[in-house]
Amino acid sequence: MPSEIRDAVLIVNPLAGGGRFVPQLDAARRIFRDAGIETELQETAAPGEATTLARRAVEQSRQLVIVCGGDGTVNEAVNGLACSRVPLAVLPAGTANVLAKELSLPWNLPRAAKRIARAQYHRIALGLAIPEPSSGAPRYFLSLAGAGPDGALVFAVRPEIKLRAGILAYWQEGFRQLTRYDFPRFRVTTDHHSIDATLVIVGRTKHYGGPFKITTEADLLRPEFELALVTTRSAWRYISYLPMIWAGQLRRARHVQFCKATSLHCVAIDSSPVLIQVDGEPAGRLPADFRIVPDALTLAMPDSV
Repeated sequence: MPSEIRDAVLIVNPLAGGGRFVPQLDAARRIFRDAGIETELQETAAPGEATTLARRAVEQSRQLVIVCGGDGTVNEAVNGLACSRVPLAVLPAGTANVLAKELSLPWNLPRAAKRIARAQYHRIALGLAIPEPSSGAPRYFLSLAGAGPDGALVFAVRPEIKLRAGILAYWQEGFRQLTRYDFPRFRVTTDHHSIDATLVIVGRTKHYGGPFKITTEADLLRPEFELALVTTRSAWRYISYLPMIWAGQLRRARHVQFCKATSLHCVAIDSSPVLIQVDGEPAGRLPADFRIVPDALTLAMPDSV
């Protein structure tokens, strides 16, 4: 931890992960205190509040924002910190936390706090999703975005079910979607490619939800996306990809292409709407642009990353 950092705002979603992590918070705060960092605890009470709290931290020139929650809480904080100089650190909790997995942070708050206390700080790029204006506002993302069946899945999982069932809610809804979803096509255009796809994953991280790695050549320290594009409309073909995704070997699959890009434009070809997710949260529908925003966030990254 840089010696000049002496105070931090600790933004906590007390409902993340069913609140199982809350008893560990005091121990994590003691570890920060031992490292010379006093933490001011601020709990979220409504969707979007982490963005408000993070923006307030920027306005108050706070030295560090630590977020304890899942992907959604982290994304909210990122949208409050984007293009500022206030650093972000993450204590993992919630249904999933892709960034914590990318940074190899343990799913134990005191142990994660020790790693953060020894972290290096890096200036990184963010992604920016700009959906069809009537369907949502532009939104920054740190880990990944997607359009197609994963967007439909995120829209379909109700918050109360996610709170109760955790990651199982996504598995249950995912299999249900495979029997209903018609896999509408859309055109993905980058500086060098134009591809008709039924799914695009816009990766800033190697990790996708849960333990899975899909965009395995993505790197937070490089200002670019890795894209994974699926071109099949077959539900059975999608099911056949699951073992490859589990093994981190989706590159071997047929009807899947990978490429790098700093921007892309996606527009629906078929009549069915194509929905978007960013960092596992609903984010509107196509048409949409996804862009790299360089030098947009200071991130605490453990030495081993």
